[in-house]
Amino acid sequence: MKKKLKLIWDFRGPNASNTARHHEIHLKEYIISEKLAFNITGHLDINNMHSIAYMVVANSEMKPVRDALKPHRGQLYEE
Repeated sequence: MKKKLKLIWDFRGPNASNTARHHEIHLKEYIISEKLAFNITGHLDINNMHSIAYMVVANSEMKPVRDALKPHRGQLYEE
């Protein structure tokens, strides 16, 4: 089984939720265009002024995706 990493983008402010939802659309498009191993994305409202968008990548794909998309942070993905 491949090691999975969750790449995270943070959005803050009154429009954070809408921005995170929109960013997820682009993450899905990127997964398809680059034929990545996993098709796992999402968005989450932390509170009314902080939301995140995320995508899950295989460990072997992390560096090129990180360099291309510049996530704010990352963590191990546990299902």
